[in-house]
Amino acid sequence: MGSIEAFFSAASGFIWGPYFLLWLLPLAGLFLMFRLAGFPLRRLLAGFAQLWRGRRSEADGEVSPFNALMTALSATIGTGNIVGVATAIGLGGPGALFWMWCMALIGMATKYAEAVCAVHYREKDADGQNVGGPMYYIKNGLSARWFWLGGVFALFGCLAGFGIGNTVQAHSVADALHGSWQIPKWATALALMALVFVVLIGGVKRIADVAGRLVPFMGLAYVLCGLVVIGLNAEAVPAALGLIFDSAFNGAAAAGGFVGASVAMAIQFGVARGVFSNEAGLGSAPIAHAAAQTNSPVEQGMVAMLGTFLDTIIVCSITGLAIVCTGAWQGGAQGAQMSQAAFGGTLVFGEAFITLAIVLFAFTTLLGWSYYGERCAQFLFGRGVIMPFRVLWVLAIYVGATADLAVVWIVADVLNGLMAVPNLIALVLLSGVVVKLTRDYKK
Repeated sequence: MGSIEAFFSAASGFIWGPYFLLWLLPLAGLFLMFRLAGFPLRRLLAGFAQLWRGRRSEADGEVSPFNALMTALSATIGTGNIVGVATAIGLGGPGALFWMWCMALIGMATKYAEAVCAVHYREKDADGQNVGGPMYYIKNGLSARWFWLGGVFALFGCLAGFGIGNTVQAHSVADALHGSWQIPKWATALALMALVFVVLIGGVKRIADVAGRLVPFMGLAYVLCGLVVIGLNAEAVPAALGLIFDSAFNGAAAAGGFVGASVAMAIQFGVARGVFSNEAGLGSAPIAHAAAQTNSPVEQGMVAMLGTFLDTIIVCSITGLAIVCTGAWQGGAQGAQMSQAAFGGTLVFGEAFITLAIVLFAFTTLLGWSYYGERCAQFLFGRGVIMPFRVLWVLAIYVGATADLAVVWIVADVLNGLMAVPNLIALVLLSGVVVKLTRDYKK
């Protein structure tokens, strides 16, 4: 086991280190933003207007454009917004938050292109449902010699889902409830299994309906609670913002329990945790957007790019500012405990709120990633795999909630990163199609 863990640790260090994805993802995003002449940034407000109109739709598709975004957000607004941000600051200093913002703005172009391709190249399965995502825009948008690349993405996506989208999330919930209220992990596992199963048997429509109700509620509650924490520490906000910008370019000196961080560490952990949180470039979100009730790939792309903005610029910023302005980053706490210290040090119910937020965020991530994994499995093995996949997905929750996941975390990190490679290759090769569709829409 030690040699396996060492191998995947080395692989994770390379994939998420400074010489691979941390260059590949920003460069791909910048390339797409340049080719689109900044369209995602210029049409941000129009995207919100399109999202509001997208609450109802009679166009072709299974779920409304609004619920398609909520399904995508159910998978991205999760432990990365609480644990991921804290980890980035804990390892890279407050400046990591600045680089998370930069990655999010660039990632809006990537997410836009993903959704445009997903809707443009989606197809109907044997039951007449729309299916799409990187494996389908590779299959239908590129020549036959690239077909194998779609299979590679689907394989990585299916396996990664059981790690980052299932067992890791179940473990986070069980750990949080056991640590805060001593609830047995097996009891949490059984409750999660039952809740997830009830939702999954309804397919994408039920997943989208649950996400459409739960994600806005929990997201708004978290933002409001975070704003209260920041507001009660308002005198420290200017200094916190100054520290974030300064340490982004000069590093962070050692302070309290913090050992200090270089600019390179701020960039590395800011970009890595930013991608972990909003998933721009990984290719997961377009699987959900392919099911949207829309006849316009560009309009759904405008809705999709909001996911990166809302996830990182809004939700992650709330967590990061709360941690920095309360001084929680200087203590000895790490990960979720750092976020709990920031909220709990200001609000009486702060620690309990963070625990509940982790539970809700992880639960919706379990739902969102179940759909991603199911569609990847369907691409590889056909419609017959759907029910066995759902059963296996529910059973994996128990393993995740009760087992030691040291190796699973690392393997999931590797597979999650590898998903981005075939997706980014396809986006670059199909960028001309994205630009043409965008120009035609503007005309």
